[in-house]
Amino acid sequence: MTTGFAVAAALASACCFAAAAVMQQAAAASEPESDSLRPRLILDLLRRPLWLAGIGMSFFSYVIQGVALAFGPLVLVLPLAALDLVFALPMVALRRRRRLTAAEVTGAACTSGGVAAFLAVLPPPTGIVAPSVGDWLPLLAVAAGCVCVLVPVGRRRPGRSRTALYAAAAGVMFALLDSLTKSTAGLFRENGVGTLAHWEPYALLLVGGTGMLLAQSSFQAGSLTVSLPIIDTLEPIGGVLVGAVVFQERLATSWALAVQGLGALVAVAGIVILGRSPWVYGRM
Repeated sequence: MTTGFAVAAALASACCFAAAAVMQQAAAASEPESDSLRPRLILDLLRRPLWLAGIGMSFFSYVIQGVALAFGPLVLVLPLAALDLVFALPMVALRRRRRLTAAEVTGAACTSGGVAAFLAVLPPPTGIVAPSVGDWLPLLAVAAGCVCVLVPVGRRRPGRSRTALYAAAAGVMFALLDSLTKSTAGLFRENGVGTLAHWEPYALLLVGGTGMLLAQSSFQAGSLTVSLPIIDTLEPIGGVLVGAVVFQERLATSWALAVQGLGALVAVAGIVILGRSPWVYGRM
């Protein structure tokens, strides 16, 4: 029962995030390039109704994903989050009044089928609710190191390279955010408002703000079909790794692990195919 609820909530969250990303990117792409990575970008976007609607939808999707993580493991919920691009492309096609190409349909099918194969052989949910601070420290150091490398390099690169590097940094932050959300949601189920005595909710706010600035900067720098595939690859992969290593959630073993690996590769291939859409070369 709880697993089915987590799956439904995760799918609803992916759909809502897709709509939110389309709205945010449409607003952010019209901002000057000089505002990238600056708080001014957020301040300017706050005056745009379309962006505010996207942020509202994004917050709603985050709440739904938090509910999914409260009832399901990271290794279950985050692969489903990778389907947001599958939901986003038809929305963009409708807005641009054009049909999806055969390659885009193939990419969507690979992404959906790969995620389904990965989850089909997933063992029953296991793991711990809230890892210790010692378990978190290596993860926090790795995430901070990735952002400190990706962002300076991105600032020196133009066009698609900048978009990709900012999106990679955002994907790392979102994987960390998902992990902190999982821990905070688990603590809230056990302790209620006593969760505020723990450090995770406050770290969640900091990581969430950083991830949002990086994501908006990637949306502003270029096409959504450059940024979303990268975020959609790094966020679930990072989240699954954190779930297995930090939260001690089980992945498959023996032949089933091979099925999971193949499913993950097919899903990533689907995301790459979607990323090679003609929309990559122009803003959406």
